Amino acid sequence: MDLELGGKQALVTASSGGIGEAIATALAREGAEVVVNGRTDSTVDEAIARITTEVPGATLTPLVADLGTLEGTRVATAQLPSVDILVNNLGVYEAVEFLETTDDQWFRLFEINIMSGVRLSRHYLKPMLERNHGRIVFIASEAAVAPAPELPHYSATKSMELSVSRILAEQTAGTAVTVNAVLPGSTRTGGVREFVQDIFPDLSYDEAEARFMADNRPTSLLQRLIDPREVADVVTFVCSARSGAINGSALRADGGIVRTVF
Repeated sequence: MDLELGGKQALVTASSGGIGEAIATALAREGAEVVVNGRTDSTVDEAIARITTEVPGATLTPLVADLGTLEGTRVATAQLPSVDILVNNLGVYEAVEFLETTDDQWFRLFEINIMSGVRLSRHYLKPMLERNHGRIVFIASEAAVAPAPELPHYSATKSMELSVSRILAEQTAGTAVTVNAVLPGSTRTGGVREFVQDIFPDLSYDEAEARFMADNRPTSLLQRLIDPREVADVVTFVCSARSGAINGSALRADGGIVRTVF
């Protein structure tokens, strides 16, 4: 299947590792010109080196900017006035009991998880509509529809991302522009591996992951953490020309954690 991504310029936020890097790699493999983003020169350079090893000849552009800040988004939009594809992947989480959360913790996650996507989408959607072509994808989480008690403020921001993506999709009616959200389940990124190991420090990693899935994600049909490449494949399709009928949707790639059919 030709996804018709050759020559399309894609900005994947927070793509110097984890799911973002996997998405950047998958898009590059399909011929897209990918902007690799991170907060430091070293992390971006290292990611570009890894992606180039996976996809020799990939066209990659570095973007060193903290997109969780207003100043960082200004750097991005100045360097990239328009893009064909925007993947709002940037997001942070922290485990904390709700009664112990502070206002600052809530505001921090709102600023990073929500406002990064809002600011960038506000900038890039207009030229997409003018060209009558473009893709915006928000990387949400299964926590958006099945909130994790240990991640109260993260879950809330992910629910909000679904609303934002749908609101933006409404602006695209009658055009060839689409806006969607993809909801990964718990995914085996470096940060999640550390998180799981920290919960069960006395177990080997494989034992800790199995225990985490049994105790914390018992409804998973995979009964394992998802590989970032599995999420990236879904996102790449949603970014492609083949996905034109998918708009305003929240697409689950959660491994069956969420026990509903919608």
